[in-house]
Amino acid sequence: MLRYNSLSDLELVELLRTGDQNAFAEIYERYFELLYLHAYNRLRDKDEAKDLVQELFSHLWSKRGTLEPKTNFSNYLYTWVRNRVLNAIAHKQVEEKYRAALPGWISGTEALTDHRVRERQLAAIIESEIRALPPKMREVFELSRKSNLSYKEIAEKLNLSEQSVRSHVKNALKVLRMRLGILLYLFFIFYK
Repeated sequence: MLRYNSLSDLELVELLRTGDQNAFAEIYERYFELLYLHAYNRLRDKDEAKDLVQELFSHLWSKRGTLEPKTNFSNYLYTWVRNRVLNAIAHKQVEEKYRAALPGWISGTEALTDHRVRERQLAAIIESEIRALPPKMREVFELSRKSNLSYKEIAEKLNLSEQSVRSHVKNALKVLRMRLGILLYLFFIFYK
């Protein structure tokens, strides 16, 4: 019987490329905690760090057939996490910039009325993009964000695993970020 914990990273990657779930599990066991700590030390947010590392492993599994064994697989994993952390930090800085600018936008009655109109327009755009999500992803996302159910409650209600629920929410957010990113940018530029 093959002992996965005694295999090198390169051997595990080769097995992973063939769809070997045990090789994937060993890579996960070997690196999850280290990568989580690496992400958490930068982000200081447990859930965000955990989601980021889960996204990496989801990416690894979905791209397993095209993975090219690297001479230093751990560097590949750390680089992937570092890049996503830097993206998350940059995104937070943009959010803070908009949050800081918001009070200036809402000065006066006219600006407040205009803001409410834009808020409704933006809500309609966001709702439209949510309706465009695949049915199961949309259902999970709405239960999470609109009904404020926990991942565990959603999993029990829909007879899914918590990991599936987390993946649906994460993927929905990813799709919405991609679809809404440019729209929000243009919305704020043209409606200052």
